[in-house]
Amino acid sequence: MNKRNFELLGSFTILYIEDEADLLKHTTAVLEDFVKKIYPVQTIDEALKIIQSEKIDVIVADIHLKYSNGLDFLRTLKYDLEIELPCIVTTAFTDTEYLLDAIKLHVDNYIIKPVNIKELLNSLHDVLLPKIQAKEIERSYNIIKTISAVTDSKQVEIIRFIIKNLDYENILNYSYSEIMEQVDVSKPTVIKLFKQLSDQGILTKIQNKKYLFDETKLPLPENA
Repeated sequence: MNKRNFELLGSFTILYIEDEADLLKHTTAVLEDFVKKIYPVQTIDEALKIIQSEKIDVIVADIHLKYSNGLDFLRTLKYDLEIELPCIVTTAFTDTEYLLDAIKLHVDNYIIKPVNIKELLNSLHDVLLPKIQAKEIERSYNIIKTISAVTDSKQVEIIRFIIKNLDYENILNYSYSEIMEQVDVSKPTVIKLFKQLSDQGILTKIQNKKYLFDETKLPLPENA
């Protein structure tokens, strides 16, 4: 199997449910170095509040919680709240009944405790890979669409740089000077492109060195 690139996890947010305080703290401390954000909670009530207020990409949940069951939480999400998210469950047991329930809920992976961090990272990578690939395809298409919005061939590399360096919320965190350090173009060329994209609503300055890329404003390629 090809070596997994864990840097790809840096765009994703995790909800982690584990009632063992030490394990929750330890695993969270490790995962924080790899993911965009992690919400560690010990109860289902806390988890529901996070789900309803934050954007979550994947759930890691222990099955045997002190006052509840991780699978019951996933069942509530799926059937009551109609929320479909990638899920990884952890458990200290290999009970066939729980395994069958996890399969019925379309849980993406099942990890036996004690949790091996490398195994968990591998699982997170594999579970999120379809999202990663979809994002890459979307960005490639956005490059084509954005290029069709400009006329200066010198600006093409800037466009590629912009889209390659967008974060998961389509935010670009670079100044003109920092872009010039990465792409061999003049400052007037960068300014001209940013103004052109801004006039079309594609790129909006939020604050200093921070721009929002709005893909909904992109024109369709002529051959689309």
